[in-house]
Amino acid sequence: QPQLVESGGGLVQPGGSLRLSCAASGFTLDYYAIGWFRQAPGKKREELSCINSSGGGTNYVDAVKGRFTVSRDNAKNTVYLQMNSLKPEDTGIYYCAAGRHCLFGYDYWGQGTQVTVSS
Repeated sequence: QPQLVESGGGLVQPGGSLRLSCAASGFTLDYYAIGWFRQAPGKKREELSCINSSGGGTNYVDAVKGRFTVSRDNAKNTVYLQMNSLKPEDTGIYYCAAGRHCLFGYDYWGQGTQVTVSS
């Protein structure tokens, strides 16, 4: 059964860094586009980035461009979200999702991991 599991969330001070992981089981992530999403308290879930399947590009929303970086480790069947220069407004639950292409929606979702940016 296909499954995504996020990890790496936690409490970090403003200006700090975290790396989130999105590990897949039951399917090969290399063939899928992976989106990263955030749901801040009291707000709708928003898409932050999407990396297409291997060989494709990566997109970021302006709010995280230059601070967040997505990468793949196909040997570990895992995608990472490196988050630097974190701000309090980055606080929220972070989800990863897998689909055939960044433009076509997502088939599988993780359960989310909490990120809190606070002093």
